[in-house]
Amino acid sequence: MKLRITSIILLLLFTGYTAFTMSIAQQSLLSFGYQLISSPDTAQVIFDLYIMAFLAMVWMYDDCKRLGKSNLYFLPFALLTLVFVSIGPLLYLALKPNTEASKI
Repeated sequence: MKLRITSIILLLLFTGYTAFTMSIAQQSLLSFGYQLISSPDTAQVIFDLYIMAFLAMVWMYDDCKRLGKSNLYFLPFALLTLVFVSIGPLLYLALKPNTEASKI
């Protein structure tokens, strides 16, 4: 239960901040991404972030299968993870049904 509450709080805060920064941005999301990967130091951070995003997607996929959910259930979380990285896993955790293993 603490994990769900923490996930919801982080999801709301981060989604709100993301929406705010995108509303005041001077460039598109694609232009911003290209600018980040054009320098080796920021590219390293982006690669690191997307490695973690990939690992989160593998975990979400495996967890969906364990819970008997379809690939269609997993797809929105994966797409959100690919675009906004943290929002996909946070939403997944916020919506995840309670199971005995998740009460730890």
